[in-house]
Amino acid sequence: MDLERNLSSVNTLKKFQLDNKAAVVTGSGQGIGRGIALALADVGANLVINARRESDVAETAQMVRDLGSEAIEIVGDIREIGSEAIGDACVDAFGSLDIWVNNVGGTDEKRNRTLLDTPDEIFSSQLDLNLTTAFQGSKAAANRMHEGGCIINISSGAGMRGSAFTGPYAAAKAGMLNMTETFAMELADRNIRVNAVSPGPVITEAYQEMVDVNEEKAREIAASIPLGRLGTPDDIATAVVFLSSDASSWITGQNILVSGGRTHRTVQYQDKKSS
Repeated sequence: MDLERNLSSVNTLKKFQLDNKAAVVTGSGQGIGRGIALALADVGANLVINARRESDVAETAQMVRDLGSEAIEIVGDIREIGSEAIGDACVDAFGSLDIWVNNVGGTDEKRNRTLLDTPDEIFSSQLDLNLTTAFQGSKAAANRMHEGGCIINISSGAGMRGSAFTGPYAAAKAGMLNMTETFAMELADRNIRVNAVSPGPVITEAYQEMVDVNEEKAREIAASIPLGRLGTPDDIATAVVFLSSDASSWITGQNILVSGGRTHRTVQYQDKKSS
């Protein structure tokens, strides 16, 4: 190998460009999903926007177009539409499917419970929304990726540790991380890379549904983060761009925790420091 010649041909910035790549971002009507869609559009990708509310989908799609990329709109719950139909719509519109982001998730449950107090149907619905949709989305994507591609699962820091009072959600996200590694192993010979991004506290509407956060609570959470602030959708989106691009061409089966340095260990440290 001519290492010197290989190094001289490097153009790092171009590796992050996704010109004319076709991307699906589920749950992209607002919050982190919208941030991911806009970041991908900003580096050249065309987008399939999907969410349950028509107004959210239309707004995100227009923002994508304002960035100079194309967007198609698919309104509805992915559990009812089906990932296969979304994958077909992407290929029909753009001629390929290169990037699939399993972002849809959260909770339909409006209260926190212990696992002992969780009815079976609530547990099952959480697995369905947060894990089964990602499983189905990954299959739909892989079946349409003919010359490599990227599948990215949006997991959660909650899936990396015990998570009191949000156990079904955390269990689903933990399953997502295991599934990420398994798909990465099984799809590697087709050059399909599968990775995960686990956000720390980002105060979106979905986060508010699980944890009612007022200003005082938000300050408490920020104080537990070594970098001293809450996350934003852009913080998560830039990690997704990296994993979608050639800049990460030798990365698969990995999970990137994007949390300002916050882990269960740092939270314990902050608690001791303030006591």
